[in-house]
Amino acid sequence: MRVISGTARGRKLTPVPGMNTRPTTDRVKESVFNIIQTHIRDAEVLDLFAGTGQLGIECLSRGAAHCDFVDHDRTARSVVQRNLTDARVADRGTIHGDEYPAFLHRCGKQYDLIFLDPPYGGEILRNAVKLVKEFDILRPDGIIVCESALEDEVPAGREYHYGAIRITILRREEMQA
Repeated sequence: MRVISGTARGRKLTPVPGMNTRPTTDRVKESVFNIIQTHIRDAEVLDLFAGTGQLGIECLSRGAAHCDFVDHDRTARSVVQRNLTDARVADRGTIHGDEYPAFLHRCGKQYDLIFLDPPYGGEILRNAVKLVKEFDILRPDGIIVCESALEDEVPAGREYHYGAIRITILRREEMQA
């Protein structure tokens, strides 16, 4: 796992120990960033299920203004902090230790780019999209990048498949949960 482009290009990132996180593969990450590259510069970014923080760190490396990293797991938060420091982008990242509904309820700001990469299965992804819409935290021209298993139900948007992984890009008008 590494930063693909920008000021931290080539920097290796530390994984979260154990089996509770599933980092996005470099192949999928590179494809996603090719798709969303025009949305990154000077963006306000939310990495809602941060894990290692690699998606938000990639954005910061490519010129995003700021990224909020949210993960309820203490170990994951310490890994995000280490990765932010190692990538030399810690001054533009803020780490939050909330459960995602609590963070979305109180965040009080809008984002240009939101990453939703929760554990596969269940209703977490659909619920997160619903709350993003309910609390109006996506800017009018913003996008949401969702990572899910192929069999997971996700709102309709532009879809890309990478083996057993589905990436869905949503705009405001597509956020029907």
